[in-house]
Amino acid sequence: MLVLRPLSLRNITRRGLWRAVVLGMVLGLSYITQTYGLLSASASVVGFITGMFVVLTPVVAWAWLHHKISRNTWLAVVLASIGLALLGLRGWSVDVGELLTLGCAFFLAIHIVGLGKWSSQHEPYSFALGQISTVAIISIVAATPGGITMPLDTGIWMTVGITAVLATALAFLVQTWAQSLLPPTQAAVVMTMEPVFAGIFAVVIGGEHLTLRIIGGAACILAAMFLVRLKSAPIENR
Repeated sequence: MLVLRPLSLRNITRRGLWRAVVLGMVLGLSYITQTYGLLSASASVVGFITGMFVVLTPVVAWAWLHHKISRNTWLAVVLASIGLALLGLRGWSVDVGELLTLGCAFFLAIHIVGLGKWSSQHEPYSFALGQISTVAIISIVAATPGGITMPLDTGIWMTVGITAVLATALAFLVQTWAQSLLPPTQAAVVMTMEPVFAGIFAVVIGGEHLTLRIIGGAACILAAMFLVRLKSAPIENR
């Protein structure tokens, strides 16, 4: 992003840079928790649990921006919790991978709400570059304790290229621009296809098997995602 527009950071104000750093830190934490979650949880399960950010987004907006929350949203939280239990519970315990991924969904919800609040006030390219630069720094810091070694496998570099260029730089540039036009909840709902694609790719490319338990949990989470878009009378939490 810096190579394409080397002078882009000149377009960002000190306040914009600070906000970009804050959102970048939250986004970086979402990447780290999701990456570590994938060490013990399958890609399909991680995809659907990550999708809970759609349900958590209006809850975060209620807590941060004092937006009123509807009955449908509370029902969606219950449905999503049931789905999470089906996906993550092993007897009476929950695997660490699922818990870390839930943390990822929470960080993504904070990022979406913050981006919706601030993105329209700043130039999209420089604002996105500030966030991604912060993610890069956080990732280097997180990787340092275990030692940083360059992978020798060509396939790994292809994965890095796809996730870095397409799934990160391009994706969040588009998201930053789009959220200057859309409210946070609508943006989150548009992204409900992310866990669906994750599940499809996990089966088609990753060779994973979808069990009835995973399908049931995924169905509850998807139902919760779409439920937050149904209109109902807003209520205040008492």
